[in-house]
Amino acid sequence: MRRVVRTGTGKGIRRFGAAFALAAMMAASGAAAQDGPPGITRPVVLPPFDRNAPACTRPPGLEKVLAFAQDNERDFMRGVSYGLRRAAEKRGLAYKVELAGNDAGRMVEQLRALLAARTGAVVIAPVDSVASAPRLRELIWSGAYVGTVVPPPAVSLLNAPQYLTGKALGDAAADYIRTRLGGRASVVLLTHDSLEFLAPRFTAMRDALRELPGVTIVADISPVTVDKAGGFAMMQTILLANPDVDVVLGADTVVLGALDAARAAGRARPDQFFGGIDGEPEAVAELKAKGSPYKASVALASPVFGYAMGQHAADWLEGKSIPQAMDILPRTLTAETIAQYERDLVEPDGVYADPRRRDAYLKMYGNICYDTRDRYIAFPWSSEARQP
Repeated sequence: MRRVVRTGTGKGIRRFGAAFALAAMMAASGAAAQDGPPGITRPVVLPPFDRNAPACTRPPGLEKVLAFAQDNERDFMRGVSYGLRRAAEKRGLAYKVELAGNDAGRMVEQLRALLAARTGAVVIAPVDSVASAPRLRELIWSGAYVGTVVPPPAVSLLNAPQYLTGKALGDAAADYIRTRLGGRASVVLLTHDSLEFLAPRFTAMRDALRELPGVTIVADISPVTVDKAGGFAMMQTILLANPDVDVVLGADTVVLGALDAARAAGRARPDQFFGGIDGEPEAVAELKAKGSPYKASVALASPVFGYAMGQHAADWLEGKSIPQAMDILPRTLTAETIAQYERDLVEPDGVYADPRRRDAYLKMYGNICYDTRDRYIAFPWSSEARQP
């Protein structure tokens, strides 16, 4: 594999890592908030979740309310909310959404209000994880269930095995290059170098392509914005220097923008491999379209994990032991596999009730309950990390 362009900066990565380090240090010293333990601030490897762990005390004095502190209204987060709502209805919890509209200050105020209302369970997709952390710790100390989508602190944290997620897409692209493109391809990687926890995705893609000597990475770069507009603008620039691109990989929303740019330039071909991560509805529609260059999307089924987090919230309020962390496992979607996946998204309760189907999407780690809430996760957990 040859690489022609390698651009981007580690500055954003250092900022993100430094922010987590500062948050952990402040938690350990008690500077960020008071009157509660700092949680587990040093990385540990969690054992598998024990479903037979003994129950403990029900959190006292809390309202049977599940609230979703939602960063924005992108489709992925709507899926989380759909799963949470279905779980709340199933378990007799009131459900509410606090939409921040990408405003970190508004989200902090919403969390304060949830604490004041003695809300029993909060799931959050944070706008600014560092700004939200003190309020989340206060909710944990109050006895509430706090579940987060990726960053700590949380009594139960959701993440994806990022290297495995990137490997699923990289392997699909590599197989297509071998079998359909004769082992030769010009490849574009549209990365997220400013987000430290997503970096392993792109490492895995590079590793998969490295096995093919006929592959040339003509661009390995982060768009200015991680959305369709950013993908469109970056692909326009790339096509000026490299008009015959064969493979484009990245997040669905960015790769969809790149596909629009290729079509606008008259450079889209049915034999190309455009592939992304997230299982966005527009990507799924492209997979179904005859002759589309979009060949694969690696899905992280947000309604399924949203439903699981809603169930864990209800279990917590009943004094049961729940997982400290959970993987959402990647699923590679193609035109042949899409139908069953779409059925699962509509009925996440059926997936959760069937151990075989549930375990294909979710893997759970550690145990925690109200009595052991001082052991909440306060470091950026990943199942792929190893204890130092």
